[in-house]
Amino acid sequence: MAPVPTWQLTHSFTSASGDVRWDRLGRPDRPPVVLLHGTPFSSYVWRAVARSLARHHQVFVWDMPGYGTSEKAAGQEVSLAAQGRVFTELLGHWGLTEPLVVAHDFGGAVALRAHLLHGARYRALALVDPVALAPWGSPFFRLVGEHSDVFERLPPALHRALVREYVASASSPGLRPGVLDRLVEPWLGDLGQAAFYRQIAQAEQRHTDEIQGRYAGITIPTLVCWGEDDTWIPVAKGRELAALLPGAQWEPIAGAGHLVQEDAPAELTAVLLDFLQRQL
Repeated sequence: MAPVPTWQLTHSFTSASGDVRWDRLGRPDRPPVVLLHGTPFSSYVWRAVARSLARHHQVFVWDMPGYGTSEKAAGQEVSLAAQGRVFTELLGHWGLTEPLVVAHDFGGAVALRAHLLHGARYRALALVDPVALAPWGSPFFRLVGEHSDVFERLPPALHRALVREYVASASSPGLRPGVLDRLVEPWLGDLGQAAFYRQIAQAEQRHTDEIQGRYAGITIPTLVCWGEDDTWIPVAKGRELAALLPGAQWEPIAGAGHLVQEDAPAELTAVLLDFLQRQL
């Protein structure tokens, strides 16, 4: 079995929601691209795409507060509202005024909120299976959100099994065991288990309801990519979103589930490179 590629974030930024781990790849004189992950993932899902994009761009990656290797703490605010503010802070910290932005799942809503509510400016925005349109949240997601205090007390072995099954369901062809281990690992242990249910408890649809009516006013170039086999957010939602965004490019990706980065990294990278290069 081939080894699972390593991935390490070497920088830290102190935000209002806790310490954020981040890194950059590629030469600093190249056009900047920022990648946003979704839930319950981390920047790790972008590793292959980030390394490929870094041949032509300076690529910024980060783990949101409460995710991956970033800080996890009791009472931490990790909602969409909080993450949108943190992302805006980070862009200022990095000195990026109009980067290219690529956002997946929950990260799509974070990027949209930062742009529409906090004045973050992008040269272009690529959305990959984003959380953007009501209604969202699977029956499982809503159940956990309503009873997060109960789930948080699950025995560790049962919690681990639940998280593994949940994360695995984001892939259509299936995840390599080592990759699945890496995606699950941040949610284990006392801090990780509490953080897993905390982020679900704070994931409220009202945070996308606040901005959904503004999508028609987005004037920057946009791309909407979607895994055709996504069982978390049906591909019909992608077509609906693309129709709401003026002039949006629509790109369905065959054979990919919700985790397009894992299921079809070469296809996704090709689509992103084509879109990003046309914005320069």
